[in-house]
Amino acid sequence: MTHAPTIETAFEAVREHLPVAAVPFDIGDRRCGLVIVDEVNGFASVGAGALAPPMPNEQVDRMIAETDRLARRFAERDAPILAFLDTHEPGKPEPPYPPHCERGTGEEELVPALAWLTDCPQATPIRKDCINGFVGAIDRDSGENHVAGWVNRGRLDSVLVVGICTDICVMDFVLTMLSARNHGLMPTLVDIVVYDAGCATYDLTKETARNLGLPDTAVHPQAMTHHLGLYFMASRGAVLASSVS
Repeated sequence: MTHAPTIETAFEAVREHLPVAAVPFDIGDRRCGLVIVDEVNGFASVGAGALAPPMPNEQVDRMIAETDRLARRFAERDAPILAFLDTHEPGKPEPPYPPHCERGTGEEELVPALAWLTDCPQATPIRKDCINGFVGAIDRDSGENHVAGWVNRGRLDSVLVVGICTDICVMDFVLTMLSARNHGLMPTLVDIVVYDAGCATYDLTKETARNLGLPDTAVHPQAMTHHLGLYFMASRGAVLASSVS
């Protein structure tokens, strides 16, 4: 008689067959910009909304601490910072997710540890109404893409990406950036770097999903989905950073 694998043994198999290899990333003299993806209350402050962590989470806490550390160093170096803020108009759904980060609720604002970026002259906020930040940065009137413009104005050769969720908003942004770079929209851009410890995602067990009346496709084991997000970004050409100096 065979037994169904546990989430732990399944994760071990995933790590064995879909490995990721992160390397130290030294900014040095690079023209590097920092991109912070959706580290807002609605995704990262305990109890702040339907998609916020219900209790303190080590991976999320680590992400915020590492993001704060890096952002302060970038600001000290007068290096550019771009911060995505997931912001939705009330009553306008984003399937398949429940209402979240609606304008005026406070969920759409940076977590307290990063609120100082609101007044930081090196920081450029971009409010987005969809998962993919590159798409969300397209101006509906002019067609200008504010992310591409930010990269091109700074003549950046690399961007360092942190944020939440590793396998959703971070991954969508990074994969689109890789294609946009290859398409020549940002001629100076060489490396798109994803910092492992600066990213996080959420945990939703099968039991909890079913108790909430959600389909099994909503099941989301945190460690495995974080790993898979890193794997798919690396497999498409992103650089994975184990540390940043």
